[in-house]
This record gives sequence, C-alpha cells and structure tokens, in this order.
Amino acid sequence: MTYKDQSKSVEERVQHLLSLMTTEEKVGQLTQPFGWQTYTNDQGNITLNDSFKQQVENGGIGSLYGALRADPWTGVTLENGLSAREGAEAVNLIQRYAIEHSRLGIPILIGEECSHGHMAIDGTVYPIPLLLGSTWNVDLYQEMCRAVARETRAQGGAVTYSPVLDVVRDPRWGRTEECFGEDPFLIGELAVASVEGLQGESLDRGDTVAATLKHFVGYGSSEGGRNAGPVHMGWRELLEVDLYPFRKAVEAGAASIMPAYNEIDGTPCTVNTELLEDVLRKDWGFDGLVITDCGAINMLASGHDVAADGMEASVQAIEAGIDMEMSGEMFGQYLVQAVAEGKLDVKILDQAVSRVLALKFRLGLFEQPYVDADQAAEVIGSEAHVQLARQLAAEGVVLLKNEADTLPLSIANVGRIAVIGPNADQAYNQLGDYTSPQPKSKVATVLDGIRIKLANRVLEHTNEVADRHGMHEKDDRPAGYGDNHAAKNLASDLERDSSEVLYAPGCRIKGDSKEGFERAIEVASQADTVIMVVGGSSARDFGEGTIDLKTGASNVSDNSWNDMECGEGIDRMTLGLAGVQLELIQEIHKLGKKLVVVYINGRPITEPWVDEHADAILEAWYPGQEGGHAIADILFGDVNPSGKLTISIPKHVGQLPIYYNGKRSRGKRYLEEDLEPRYAFGYGLSYTTYEYSEPQLSAASMTTDDSVTISVNVTNTGRYAGAEVVQMYISDVVSSLTRPAKELKGFAKVKLEPGETQTVEFHIGAEQLQYIGRDLKPVVEPGQFHIHIGSSVNDTQMAELTVREA
Repeated sequence: MTYKDQSKSVEERVQHLLSLMTTEEKVGQLTQPFGWQTYTNDQGNITLNDSFKQQVENGGIGSLYGALRADPWTGVTLENGLSAREGAEAVNLIQRYAIEHSRLGIPILIGEECSHGHMAIDGTVYPIPLLLGSTWNVDLYQEMCRAVARETRAQGGAVTYSPVLDVVRDPRWGRTEECFGEDPFLIGELAVASVEGLQGESLDRGDTVAATLKHFVGYGSSEGGRNAGPVHMGWRELLEVDLYPFRKAVEAGAASIMPAYNEIDGTPCTVNTELLEDVLRKDWGFDGLVITDCGAINMLASGHDVAADGMEASVQAIEAGIDMEMSGEMFGQYLVQAVAEGKLDVKILDQAVSRVLALKFRLGLFEQPYVDADQAAEVIGSEAHVQLARQLAAEGVVLLKNEADTLPLSIANVGRIAVIGPNADQAYNQLGDYTSPQPKSKVATVLDGIRIKLANRVLEHTNEVADRHGMHEKDDRPAGYGDNHAAKNLASDLERDSSEVLYAPGCRIKGDSKEGFERAIEVASQADTVIMVVGGSSARDFGEGTIDLKTGASNVSDNSWNDMECGEGIDRMTLGLAGVQLELIQEIHKLGKKLVVVYINGRPITEPWVDEHADAILEAWYPGQEGGHAIADILFGDVNPSGKLTISIPKHVGQLPIYYNGKRSRGKRYLEEDLEPRYAFGYGLSYTTYEYSEPQLSAASMTTDDSVTISVNVTNTGRYAGAEVVQMYISDVVSSLTRPAKELKGFAKVKLEPGETQTVEFHIGAEQLQYIGRDLKPVVEPGQFHIHIGSSVNDTQMAELTVREA
C-alpha cells in the first residue's frame, strides 16, 4: 500500500492514507487523551485499560499526552510508576495495540514534557530554563537538548512540549522559571539551539524528538504577571520582541508549535488567525503541527467567552489553524457532528489531519514504532547526562555579591560551617516545576554537596598530614601503620583540618513558625562561616511531608504542608522571601559570623536588607539534581562562577516592569526610588577580573545593505582561570519610531587562563541594526548607531557607527 511504502514521498503517503480514512478516524487523529490513563501498572505487570482499547477500535487515537509523565497531577509515584525499562515496554504495548487493533494501523504520537529533562521516572533532571539561560552557553545547552531527546525517544516519546520561548516582562508570574529571560535575542539563540539539539539532522533517527515551541505568543507579558491574563501589546512590539524567538526557531525547522492561553487585544491566541495563519504559515512558511495547550478550547466557551458552547469553540479553533487538541475532549466530542451537520468543511478537517500524519511519517513511526527497552535502561539517567547536569548548573549560578573576597572558601581554613535554611536539604525545592518524583539518593542538596566536598578533602589531605609527621606508605600498608604515637598525631590533625558541617532548617519557605530559630541560632553560633540556603519552591505535593524545624528530620503526617510559592498557577504580588526567611537571616546575622546567602528559587528575589548585609550572595535558581554539587564547587573555588543574569532584579517590586530594553521614554524615577535595578541584565561576578580594550570597528561607516565587524580584546587580569560572557548591545541614536536605549545583538562566552587575552569579534549587518517599521516590515534606517561591548548592559565601552543609504 502506498502509505506504507517508505520510498514514496511524505505528501504521497499522507494523501493516500487520508483517502482511506473515515470521518471518525480523521477526528481521532486530532485528539490527544492523557497517556497515563491508558494503562495500569500492578507491580511491574502493565495492562492496557478497556477505555483505551475501545477508543482505538472506534476510530483511533492520534496522540497521547504524558504517557510517561509522573507527578502529583497524574498520580504516578515512585511506587506505582514505570522505570526506564518499564516505560519503554509500556509504550511498546500501547503502540502494538494501536497498530494491530485499528483498521489502518496508524501509530500513536507519544508527546512528553521535557522542559529541563524528560518528566518521567529515572530521567535526568537538569536545571530550569532560567538557569540554563544564565549560562549564556548555547553549545552546552544544545548538548543538553540532545541528551534529553535521547532519553525521551529511548522510551518511545516522539514529541516534546518545549522549548518555552516566552519573553518575561513581569517576574511575579509563576512560570518565569520555565523561561530563559527577558531578552528576545538571547531567547532566539537558545531557541535555535533547542530545535537543532532536539530534532537533530533528521526526526527519524531514533534518538531525536519533534520540538514544540510554546507559548505562541505574548504569554510572558500578561496583565499584572497573572498566568494567562490579557496581553496589551501592539503589532510592532509583538513582531519585534515576543515573536522574534519563535521566528528564529521556525527558521531552524521546528516541527510543532503551541498557542498560548492568553488573549492579545481581545483575541485568544487559540483562535487568532492573524497569528496562526497569516504570520506563522504565510509569512514564515511554517508547515508543521499546531497543538493547543491543555483545556485551551474549553476556555473559549468558558473563560474567554468568545464561543457559545463546545461545538462553536471546536469549530472556531480548527478553522483558525489548530491541528490537534491536547486532552482531546472538545474535538473528540464535537468535530464528527460538526462535519455531519455542515458546520465544518471537511477540507479543513483534512488539512489538520494531513499535518498530524505528516509529522508521524517524518518521525519514522510507521517504519519503527517500537523501542529497545534495554537501550532505554542504558541511556536514561546515564553518568554522562548526570555530569552534564552538574556542568550546566555550575555555569548558570550567578555570583551577585562577594564582599572582601568572601568566596571562594578555603577548605583548609574555613573552620566549622553551618548550613542553615529551608532549602539547604530539601531535594524537591531545587528541582523546579515540571519535575517527576525522585529518590532522595538521586538529588544532591547543598548540604550534601558541602559534606561530600569536605569529606573528599579529608581523604585527599590524609597523606599531606601524614607527611607532616614523617609517615609514609610502607609495604603496601597505610601511612602510620604500627606507629601509635604518630597515628594519634595524624588523627588529631585530621580532626582539626576536616571542617565539621552543622545543619538546621530554621524555618519553612512559607508560614510564620519560628520554632526552628533557636536551634538554627545555636548551630550558627558554633560555626565560623554560615551558609544560608533560602529562596522559593515549586515542589508540588509529592507526599514527602515537611520537616521538623527542631531536628531537620522529614516529618510526614496526615496534615499536608505545601511550600510551593512559584510554578504554573502560582503568581505573586511581591518578590520578597516568603514566610519568616528574612527574619531568620537577620537573627543569624546578629551573631557576627561570615554570612553567605544562596538563593534557590524560580523567580528573582528582591531583598534590599540581604543585598546590604550578606558578605556574599549566590543566585542558583533551581539548579536540578546535581545542584548541590555545583554550588559546593563554586563555594570552594573548584569552579569559578561565570553565570550572568538574563533577567533584571529590581530593588523594589514597585519598579516593575524593569526589563532592561524598555523605551527611552519610560521615565526617570519614582518619588521613592530611581528606575535602576539592583542587579542589571547581563550582570554576574567572577573570582577573577577581566579587562576590555577599546572596541574597534572594521569600518567607521557602512551602507544599509552592507556589514562590518567589531572586535575587542578581553584579558583575564586576575588569579583564577575563568569564563567571561562578552556582550554586544546596539543603540539607534535617532529613529523614526521610538526605540529601546540598548538592545542585545551578540554575545560570546570565552574561557581565559590568568594573563590570557582573546580577541572577540561580532558581525554587524541588517539583522543587528533593523527594527520593525510603520509598515510592520523590517527596516534599517541611515544614521548614527552606538555599538556597546562589555560585561553587562550597564558596564560597556562604546564605538560609533555611521550607516548611509545604500
């Protein structure tokens, strides 16, 4: 049969298969039920549910959402969930039934969440996208995407609902953690890396997945930072800012896209024909799949209220360009009837079905619907992926303050350390939203990282101490064997040299209980250095309970406690530390100890008191499963911090919005405060210092259709090897329409040994100089441009470029 003939083109195969399908089978391809509801796992014995079987036999299922997803929403836990091997076997079982028990044998598209790792049991948990953006390391992020694709496809997942390309305008929004930051250019670079990493050279290779760009569009600019709230934005800004990363990802070949929940100027994105047809398909040439977010069609009739009922909402959506509905409730219930009653043209239905089938053919699902369970067990959570997670975390942590070179700490001289705070030893609090259940042993907390770091130092130091006592290994026996006096001296030195690590949680993320303060103060009073690990949590209720504030022990009871103050649906009015965390820090500070604050969180924290009084501050975001090791590496100088902020941190929540690339006309100040952030976009300290030469243009002028280069020499002038993020911003001095004061248009992360100099060069052409004109088309206007190069948006050197009419 033609549609099964691999030698035929995708278009030929699609058209032949489509010609054989009934209306019920076509509609079935546009639905995506919840995958975890299709099977039952009884102690490793996986059986398919009757409701799934019936749906397959009565027209089929196009896709399944989250067949392997594990979290409190799905009810899938470590106890009843599927291991890497079992997950692959379950998907094989699902595919086999769909192929063997449906009339046409069409395989199912398995869609999975993979924002920062495959959201399945045993999957590697990488840092959240906000930290990934803070690495400014596009190549390393692309490597992570390749690893995520390998893990996901190994279990049969063929499409992922990532990357998230929303431009954050108000960090009170709970989904800030899922985004790369506030700058469209940076997001665009990471968007391309994501598509290329996830999709590889070909979708049918067996270790790649189709990328789904979301949320299209303006989702990060909602009114008041409230999730899915209205967006007030004109077409020029939309094209110039929020649509830019999506355009770059589409140009890179993205296979799928997901409209946002929100409305723009009164039109919900789910039915915005101007976006889905005019911009996406006609202007950009996108030929892939458009899938709704979960429940988005329901919102048209109940929420947005632009449709009278489910029938009208479903017809509106498919006519606007929606090809598949996540959850499948509305399409499955109404589209067959809509065709029968003449409310939906069958040509529109066929168009949507064609796009679904085309993606399945491109993915090679008809030729290879099954996966190798042995390979899944080998690939998923591999040591290489774990080390990659650690490297990403280390490169994305941002050093905000380092008074008097407080950091790095010296293991030899640090003395006794107190690790205090609600995020010091709470594994789920450092993983972020969209995370599967994890065994405690898999996640390294900050307390774990510090303890292991110092334990390793003791082992390394043993021979050094032995040498001080004239003891050496003899006859394959340990140093000091048989010499009691020397052995006692050795033991005494090791006890003194190995720094004791004390711990107390002090308080919870939320709530007003101070019952843990006394113990925390007692612990801190015994220490030479205090490391306060505070911040936020996006941990849903995984049944772990809470902690005993006096002992730090896990405390599971009938009374659940949820510390979640960030994540989807958790928007805030403020950006301060929740609960009594600030009071705890203030009480500890009264002891006069060296105070290092580590923030673990999903959105910026605004705490002026901490900024002023802490000796050092690390912004670690949610650093993933290896976060504790990465933070310890930075605290003790094994890694020189190189992360830079991709989102401005205000002095006060009242300054919002404060994104760096606002218009020149945004104003000067409030009565109480100016408009400068506490920590600017692109900011991040290092243990070393860098010196920039004056930037040099290859030519002082160019025509509007020409290009030039600009170069700068960057020298490591400090004592440590490091990596510097060199940033290029462009200012259009005079323009026909108002423009931002500065816009990021290039960056490079360069590694430098002490004393080493590297020349960094950037290209400047139409892409870097243009903006969206009155006719909504890109334009490069003649005139003066200022080219800024430096270490952050507020620390640059400038060169002048004249652009002449071509």
